[in-house]
Amino acid sequence: MAFCQGDKRAIELAAMNAVMQLEQAFGYLPRDVIAQKVGYDVESTIPPRLRSGEACLRFIEVKGRAKGAKTVTVSKNEILTGLNKPEEFLLAIVEVDGAHTHTVYLKRPFRNPPDFTATSVNFDIADLIRNAEVIYKA
Repeated sequence: MAFCQGDKRAIELAAMNAVMQLEQAFGYLPRDVIAQKVGYDVESTIPPRLRSGEACLRFIEVKGRAKGAKTVTVSKNEILTGLNKPEEFLLAIVEVDGAHTHTVYLKRPFRNPPDFTATSVNFDIADLIRNAEVIYKA
């Protein structure tokens, strides 16, 4: 299945599907919460047997990008959620190349809150990866 550069919805769906499958493979219980506009897309419950600290949830913001994309746009709400929940928040950047996906999970991807007047911020993907803690990459 090939995606056109402008097929944003298909890329977003492929990215969400990739993250939901990964979370299940890790043994977590993911739930799509996009419609709730809470600052992330997937709320993933960590079963007690897999918990290493106090956190029992993972808050994952999923960003699907076409192969070769260099930037990603993150909303003010998503950035603030990441800054306010640094132990639980993950930014999942999923590169979609037809039927193939490549996913990287970033912990603490943001350093500073956005300007008060900003609604979103564009980030260079390579810089995000370089400056965050990569906790999964495939």
